[in-house]
Amino acid sequence: MTPEDMLARHARALDRRRAQDALWQDCYDHVLPPATGGRVAIFDATAADAAEQLAASLLAELTPPWSRWFGLAPARQVEGDTEAAIALEDSAEVLQGHFDRSNFALEMHQAFLDLVIAGTGLLLVEEAPVGEPSALRFTAVPLREAVLEEGPSGRLDTVFRAARLSEAALRARYPDAPVAPAEEDAEAPRHRVLEAVWPDARGHAFRALLVTDRGPVVLREGRFAESPFVGFRWLKAPGEVYGRGPVAKALPDIRTANKVVELILKNASIAATGIWQADDDGVLNPATVRLEPGAIIPKAPGSSGLTPLAAPGNFDVSQLVLTDLRTRIRSALLADRIGPERRDNVTATEVLERAAQTARLLGATYGRLQAELLTPLVSRCLSILRRRGEIPPLLLDGREAVLRYRSPLAQVQGRSDAANTLLFLQAVRAMGPEAIATIDLPAAARWLGRTLSAPAEVLLPPTEKE
Repeated sequence: MTPEDMLARHARALDRRRAQDALWQDCYDHVLPPATGGRVAIFDATAADAAEQLAASLLAELTPPWSRWFGLAPARQVEGDTEAAIALEDSAEVLQGHFDRSNFALEMHQAFLDLVIAGTGLLLVEEAPVGEPSALRFTAVPLREAVLEEGPSGRLDTVFRAARLSEAALRARYPDAPVAPAEEDAEAPRHRVLEAVWPDARGHAFRALLVTDRGPVVLREGRFAESPFVGFRWLKAPGEVYGRGPVAKALPDIRTANKVVELILKNASIAATGIWQADDDGVLNPATVRLEPGAIIPKAPGSSGLTPLAAPGNFDVSQLVLTDLRTRIRSALLADRIGPERRDNVTATEVLERAAQTARLLGATYGRLQAELLTPLVSRCLSILRRRGEIPPLLLDGREAVLRYRSPLAQVQGRSDAANTLLFLQAVRAMGPEAIATIDLPAAARWLGRTLSAPAEVLLPPTEKE
């Protein structure tokens, strides 16, 4: 793909994305308006609060900060060989240390906000300069800067990122950038830069272009074993590229609730100040009347002066409508499903059932996030550490090593399988010694350890007899 082909392909993908821009802008205006004020006046904060809670819950349930939410294990268990398992566990510890020392938690939360509001998130994983505490650097890329394409694998593996950089930012990111005229700006010149990553037969190709009036100028070219851009979606309809988020689903209720609160406030203002009428008798000037305690309002003899105008009716029915709307908004944004339980008298059975219900509710979304976010993210980070020599060369190809998820949401199914196995063992124990003799208890203990994500160090290697 030549630089000219790259610009043409980006233009075509940008034209296809414009159909989503109006919906995304509407979602952001109602849920996450800019600090300077958006196009829509916000009167109800139910959706904004629920969206922030959902993004925080996703961070805590999928990638909890400063906690092991993943593990590495051999693809096949070999009898008497625990060195491979311990080596993979050490590699996972090294990667977790780099996660903890990096800005992963900050940027991941911002990417989850994009996922909840717009239905699509994009995370950039780069290698930090040598000497920094972590070898990993993360950036949540705003959707307004990115254009995505879906590949044959069904993933968002082709990414175009357009940005306007100042001279200093351009030199910092691309020190060897040629001197080129920039567009006129009142404050400082801005250079248009287009970065692209797309898959090919040898991995993922990368190219950065400086777009000028005289044509594109190549700033840098390269190749990655794993794509530095990780694109992921909440929900995908057939034939669509970009995802659909829960905010877009609840947007009609969000608009209506915002309008209802606005009307309630207007009605309250009318009830507090009233609407008045007066005869134009040449004495009373309505433009100079001030309705305040102690005010003296002149009037002509025999005239009625100011008289209040009766309100058209009672607006109390709006409270019923507003309560129903807020309930549906919080339900659509899962604020009452994966948020913290507010009751104090909750039993352990209720907690397990609530966790199982959450897993069923988020089953499709969690499976998509595993395939599009978690696995590519860990693969990209391992590729950086492997290139630096901090971990041994290993591949998450399913034949050498596999990725095991240990996040709270991922462990729900493991706890369910473990509970079924323990129930079976209790039933066998009640059948007597002859039934117990048919059970390989050490093997059952090792299986429970793997299912509940126990570290490899606490398990003894199988004996030769076993």
